Amino acid sequence: MAAPAPSAPPYMAQAPPTTNPVQPAPQPGMNPAQPPVVQPVVVVEQPTLWSSLTSYFAKMDNVFRPISDTFGEMRRIRQHLNLPNPGSVEKMQNEVKAVQTTNFMFEGARADLTKALNLNPIFQVTHAFSLGAAGKNSYNFGAVYGDENRFYQAGLDDTGNVTMRLNTRWTPGQISKIQAQLAPAGGQSFVQLEHDLMGSDFSANIKALNPSPANATGIFVANYLQALTSTFALGAEAIYQRPSAEIEEASIGYMAKWTGKQNDWIATAQWQPQGVGQFTYWQKLSEQVDVAGDLQMIMMQQRRDAQASLAARYSFRTSSLRAQLDSVGKLSSVYEARISPAFAFTFSGEIDQLQGDAKFGLGVSIESGSEPMDPTLPPPTPPSVPM
Repeated sequence: MAAPAPSAPPYMAQAPPTTNPVQPAPQPGMNPAQPPVVQPVVVVEQPTLWSSLTSYFAKMDNVFRPISDTFGEMRRIRQHLNLPNPGSVEKMQNEVKAVQTTNFMFEGARADLTKALNLNPIFQVTHAFSLGAAGKNSYNFGAVYGDENRFYQAGLDDTGNVTMRLNTRWTPGQISKIQAQLAPAGGQSFVQLEHDLMGSDFSANIKALNPSPANATGIFVANYLQALTSTFALGAEAIYQRPSAEIEEASIGYMAKWTGKQNDWIATAQWQPQGVGQFTYWQKLSEQVDVAGDLQMIMMQQRRDAQASLAARYSFRTSSLRAQLDSVGKLSSVYEARISPAFAFTFSGEIDQLQGDAKFGLGVSIESGSEPMDPTLPPPTPPSVPM
């Protein structure tokens, strides 16, 4: 019988049993000697807002790129033609209005007292008194301030009407305008917002009269005038009227302007689809004489009418004479003379041959500066205010 094996002494620690790690079962067709293949984990990334917008605009680029290229080609052609600026639609008839007596006529007596506090920038105040032939007397106080980029004008009359005008030139060719009138109870108050854009060969204007964002009412006007040649320009004007939430009306008109190569004559034509047309012509005959003609026609089913006028202006060194005759039998004349740099007087008269009526007016204008001017020195150059 074999003797039992001697036991280990109590002071000797026994080694822990060896633990073999469990190896994964080999896959079919895999060599057990090779290490296992780790399968890659595929993470699906959700599209972000930026990537979605980039993809959207990339698709839209195929749509808008031909349009952008077309406008770019048209811009290059216009720059190559070197077309002039045709002027704004609002000032198309400035030369005609300067010859006619319509904007210079008045009745009764008138006196204007002007105090020029500064010349550059312009700062002056005016007191205007008017004595009407029918007892309509009035007084108006006005103030004007202007420089190269700003033009401010305000007025207050004896009935409480407050008027203001503010023009701001942001950049060459970008002018914003605000006009407003605050009338007492029973009067007509209004506000008008306007912006002019003058390009090298075009002009655009947008205008809003009494706009109300609350109920989307008001009168909105937009016009555009484009020079097609060096002497011809064509444009359009759209008008949208919404005096109340129940009434709205829209119309579009067209206009054309012809200019002489020497700028010695200008012809304009405006036509509204409702059947209203206006045609004007201005020509400079000499350095002192220019003439103007105006024809207005209404060709509607309810009314057919026409009125024409012919005017001439004679400009002298210190005076000017305007005369006008229209088709309704009115003959008018305005004579302005400057006696001295600070004093001028105006005489106006109108005779209505058909109605047997006559109107006459006499006015004086007195101007004074803050400092006496030396007559031997040239006058200071005023700034070109944004108008």
